[in-house]
Amino acid sequence: MPHRFFRLLTVVWVGSLLTIGYAVAPVLFTSLDRMTAGAVAAQLFRIEGVLGAVCGILLLGLANVLVRRGSDAYRRLRWLIAGMLVCVLVGYFALQPFMNAMRIAALEAGSDVGHSAYATRFGILHGVSSLFYLIESLLGVALVWKLPAGAGVASAEQVARGTAGKAAG
Repeated sequence: MPHRFFRLLTVVWVGSLLTIGYAVAPVLFTSLDRMTAGAVAAQLFRIEGVLGAVCGILLLGLANVLVRRGSDAYRRLRWLIAGMLVCVLVGYFALQPFMNAMRIAALEAGSDVGHSAYATRFGILHGVSSLFYLIESLLGVALVWKLPAGAGVASAEQVARGTAGKAAG
């Protein structure tokens, strides 16, 4: 059962990461004015950050449980999850607060952040944040790619063999 929950959490995290970052956010910026799109995207990325932190912590815990139960395939996955979690923590909980503060300061000055005194610093932070998002995305794709193919099937087969062996013996 833990391996199924592991897969579910992985798909939720990586799926939402890819959907919001590479489908929803670009559509927002092509469909809405820049300020509105930025505000909506910031809210979505905030939700994604919290979701990523929760999924990352749960996945690390589940991977540890599965490794202790003898599933060595999850041993190497912990490094991918830890890398993704670092990206979440840096991107959403270290960089985003500074970006939001600049956005708010620009709005209070009567301008959007792109036309304010904060434009250059905001652009640099946005670029660094985008880089962390890209790295997290690539690690997420690698995590999905490296998920053990038959963890539940192998366990069920082993149980069946053990039961059949006891019945025969």
